[in-house]
Amino acid sequence: MRSLSIIVADDHPVVLGGLVTLLSKDKSFKVVARCADGVEAIAAIRNLKPDLALLDMNMPSPNGLQILKAVVAENLATRVIFLAALLSDQEIVSAISAGAYGLILKEAAPETLITCLRAVAAGKKWHPAKLVDGAIERSRESQAEIDRIEHLLTRREIEVMTRVADGLSNKDVGSELNISEGTVKMHLHSIYNKVGVSNRTSLANFAIAYRDRLAAHKV
Repeated sequence: MRSLSIIVADDHPVVLGGLVTLLSKDKSFKVVARCADGVEAIAAIRNLKPDLALLDMNMPSPNGLQILKAVVAENLATRVIFLAALLSDQEIVSAISAGAYGLILKEAAPETLITCLRAVAAGKKWHPAKLVDGAIERSRESQAEIDRIEHLLTRREIEVMTRVADGLSNKDVGSELNISEGTVKMHLHSIYNKVGVSNRTSLANFAIAYRDRLAAHKV
């Protein structure tokens, strides 16, 4: 049985070294490249076409998700597994949607990582229910809230709200949107009533929670 070719990428030298050492001890794997950043990782995948790529999700650009999207777009056969210290709900949902074969936290036992890699090599997905199920459910709830906001608020009100979340004063919001400060206050009063908050801080906290999904309205 041939060894599975794998590249490992992590911008933390100690973590990278530990992963390479772990995998090098297992004859099931052949580490064909160790990469310190995303640029090296995508180049190694394109040039070496490994069976597997174990990538730190949050490397400097291109990050793991960007690399995965390139792999899929270029129809490369390498199966991508993400390793991360922490994964937000949005990162989990985005990774699965983009085609990640595996998701594993850095706190996992070495044996778990090996099991994950072997499962992925066999064509199985490694999406632990403990990580994924809650993230998907919360993402659905978040989307439902976004849909509610988009139904309640006008486009201009969403533009005002997202800028409040960025910390802009009423004067600066007005300047950026080319409206008067009085008009900004009028929009804020309407937003408070529709969203169900009573002050600017509460509104900012509310908007920050949905900033990424509302970003399309910030023009």
